[in-house]
Amino acid sequence: MNILILGGGGREHSLAWAAKQNPKCDRLIVAPGNAGIAEIAECAELDIEDGGAVAEFCVENAINFVIIGPEAPLAAGVADRLAEAGVLAFGPSAAAARLEASKAFTKEICDVAGAPTAAWARFTDAEAAKTYIRAQGAPIVVKADGLAAGKGVIVAEDEAGALAAIDEMFSGAFGDAGAEVVVEEFMTGEEASFFVLCDGENLLPIGTAQDHKRVGEGDTGPNTGGMGAYSPAPVLTEAVAARAMDEIIRPTMKVMAERGMPYRGVLYAGLMIENGQPRLVEYNVRFGDPECQVLMMRLGAQALDLMLAAAEGRLGAAQAIWADDHAMTVVMAARGYPGAYEKGSEIRGLERVAEDSRHMVFHAGTAEVAGRVTATGGRVLNVTARGASLAEAQREVYAMVDRIDWPEGFCRRDIGWRAL
Repeated sequence: MNILILGGGGREHSLAWAAKQNPKCDRLIVAPGNAGIAEIAECAELDIEDGGAVAEFCVENAINFVIIGPEAPLAAGVADRLAEAGVLAFGPSAAAARLEASKAFTKEICDVAGAPTAAWARFTDAEAAKTYIRAQGAPIVVKADGLAAGKGVIVAEDEAGALAAIDEMFSGAFGDAGAEVVVEEFMTGEEASFFVLCDGENLLPIGTAQDHKRVGEGDTGPNTGGMGAYSPAPVLTEAVAARAMDEIIRPTMKVMAERGMPYRGVLYAGLMIENGQPRLVEYNVRFGDPECQVLMMRLGAQALDLMLAAAEGRLGAAQAIWADDHAMTVVMAARGYPGAYEKGSEIRGLERVAEDSRHMVFHAGTAEVAGRVTATGGRVLNVTARGASLAEAQREVYAMVDRIDWPEGFCRRDIGWRAL
């Protein structure tokens, strides 16, 4: 079959890498792709948030299956437009994608479903939000309601920080995403990511992971899009996962179906776990980045079969087969990230890094310029390895990092530290 993947980051590189291994994959196109993706697939210039343009491209290129990587095309209704055009796609409708596109929508669904989550309040007025924060005290969490590319969440350690966050959001720092703000109780515990495939009726858990959001070692400094991840997540035991399915995921999916927006695609539940009790932090309607990279490394070719089963409504008969191993990915980012950073620096030494079923460098923000691989984003490379143990995966991945010559980049040297 001919497959189109929408997106151009490390998540999409890992999805393309997994799909390419499956014998069902004949032609593979990624839009827009990046320098690493170009080594294994065709790259195409395409406005991936324009459903009409994507549908037209699919017809012109005889595409049989579309995998939608990022959240923005989903929120823009690209999956709906593809369905209208008769093109099979992996990803929820725009209505169902509100589980990520609106924090308040998710909270309302959780309230109806009885899913355990943080106490919350919604505001469209800065002064009202500040009054609420003063009454609640700190620490407290302030979130832009809409999509903010993973940056619209501020965990305020003190009241002054929370009040400043309100000013920042209502002043337009996060664009339209911050026109409405959700203020949440600060939850204690250990955070982990739980990934479940959904076909509108059936559910299939396909893995767990933990990522590192803070830029600095020891989980210090400002939040980022993620500086590394590992799978599986030790804190998400079988018992905790079963509770999450019974108390959070299934009730949510039931309410969504009852409201006429059955969920199809991958549901990424961010969970806070304390004393064996999971509570929902947030839902995302696509694979996490960089969690996808460790999941794909462990799933391999079967990932395509599972995504097809979800898109075609066949999850009831599907099964994910896991090796008893571990995977870790380390993000190499441009110096200055998540603040201002320079683009265009050359990355050398990639040819010295072996790439096989247990070692891969997934490109997140790169381009090829005159035969040189250059950095084009904040998060640039996802260096990824598998091992029989998490400690082995960590040794392997940092040995790979050390072969890459990129003085303008940096990484955390302690990914996996909590589990290890």
